[in-house]
Amino acid sequence: MRRELEELEKIIDEAQGNTGASLVIKNVSIFHLTTGEMSRGDIAVCGDRIAGVGETYGGEREIDGSGLTAVPGFIDAHVHVESSMITPFEFERCVLPRGVTTAVCDPHELSNVAGTKAIDFFLDSARRMCMDLRVQISSCVPATPLETAGAELSAADVCRYAAEPLSSGLAELMNVPGVLSKVPEVLEKAAAFKGRIDGHCPMLVGKALNAYLAAGVRNCHECSTLEEAQEKLRKGMQILIREGSVARNLDTLLPLITVGNAPFLGFCTDDRNPLDIAATGHLDYMIAHAIESGADPLAVYRIASYSTAQHFGLRDRGLIAPGYKADIVLLSDWRKCRIAHVLKNGRIVDDALFASRGLPPDPSAFLNSIQLQKVTADCFKVFSKKAETPVIGIVELSLTTEHLELELPFDGREKKCAPELDVAKIAVLERYGKNGGIGLGFVKGFGMKSGAIASSVGHDSHNICVVGTSDEDMALAVNALIDSQGGFAVVNRGKVVDVMPLPLGGLLSDHDFETVEKELLRIHEAVKVTGCPLETPFLQLAFLPLPVIPFLRITDRGVVDVAGFDFIEV
Repeated sequence: MRRELEELEKIIDEAQGNTGASLVIKNVSIFHLTTGEMSRGDIAVCGDRIAGVGETYGGEREIDGSGLTAVPGFIDAHVHVESSMITPFEFERCVLPRGVTTAVCDPHELSNVAGTKAIDFFLDSARRMCMDLRVQISSCVPATPLETAGAELSAADVCRYAAEPLSSGLAELMNVPGVLSKVPEVLEKAAAFKGRIDGHCPMLVGKALNAYLAAGVRNCHECSTLEEAQEKLRKGMQILIREGSVARNLDTLLPLITVGNAPFLGFCTDDRNPLDIAATGHLDYMIAHAIESGADPLAVYRIASYSTAQHFGLRDRGLIAPGYKADIVLLSDWRKCRIAHVLKNGRIVDDALFASRGLPPDPSAFLNSIQLQKVTADCFKVFSKKAETPVIGIVELSLTTEHLELELPFDGREKKCAPELDVAKIAVLERYGKNGGIGLGFVKGFGMKSGAIASSVGHDSHNICVVGTSDEDMALAVNALIDSQGGFAVVNRGKVVDVMPLPLGGLLSDHDFETVEKELLRIHEAVKVTGCPLETPFLQLAFLPLPVIPFLRITDRGVVDVAGFDFIEV
């Protein structure tokens, strides 16, 4: 208690100017998200808090804020760090300089591989990091009973984290049927978190949406139409507007961004890789694009910070105001969100700050996660009794798929793909050594003329998924990933063209984010030899095994009709 009193006395003295502040940002424009006004003055920082705003201050260290505008640090309302393919320490080094001072993450990708070890790893990382990483507790491992994951988290496993101070609640509750049918295991998790529950309910409407919300779910990042978002907003749901590497909903949901709606909105990236962050940005891109598209800047900056802070109960951040965390972004152009400096907890974000972190937690527990035995071309033969086939139709830059019915080449016994119709074969292989399951199907939209691509990133159970026009090339691509213990592989006409290893759980690189960016550029270039024109081919492939998003999916157990939540015959 004595230390707390001393800190209070210190900040009161510095706020009154009785003593010099530890840091002062001089003569800066301050965007007041309370009133929408801009004013010029000083910002006095005492330790990790803002002591004073708007008056004239002196300090031990001063930053010239002339020509700059101060806004609160940004908060990513929902992100899977694993989708960046880098460790939490590298993730913050990638996004903290872009103004993301807080991120609300769900570690369910790595949790599906390694269970509670993954949650503990993220919590341990969060305790050592400079940025605030709020670790939501993964609710659905596996996401559904229609797939095989590397681990299973019971209600008891999940509920023991309910009081974890570095968490803001239960991560996205994807098992909507489990909620609506009152499955005891699902309800036990919901009850333990008492309304601190992140949602995941694409296209849910009407009374079913009412019931889902009544169970304590408070937000959703899966709105793909304006009408869907408006209904959820009317019913009190916080809408997290997403702009990821595949799912990009910002333009569709721009009309929602008003000053009146701002308290009930947030920005999130969900799944965004270093290549896209380097090319266009992170939340800084969303802010700039929204303002350029005509959204009210006051609404945009509130959504990027204060609204999300309030939603997650983080009452100590989101404003440039006395007593709030000194999470400050200094902008050289506030309309284009051009960042000059970032302060986290009153410290300038630079190489020295990152060097002060100490060592990251040991990730070796996530090595050697692929237990799949080598495969042959015969593993990918599709035998059927009919030519008409349910085909997954991908929609580029969207997570939803189409349920197509097509006639494919068929000799009365074996069914084959049709590259001339842009129909390739797809397979998902159980990789944890549990049952050896292989789900086989067909997909339209990859544009492949030859070859195969494979990935050990396959949301959310992360079995190996492969798409191709040749059984032999598909087998070669899968075997390349077995050898590399995960990652991405490109094969064409019997030759391994390139492999990008992701040895940590088959999801994460052990390299820095700059190296991962270069590797992604290289592997995307390699994919072009197959004829595939997609901007993000591996991410597009990675979401096809996710049987909680409409309409047609595939897991290691077969092709799934999401509407019926069951398997269908190929």
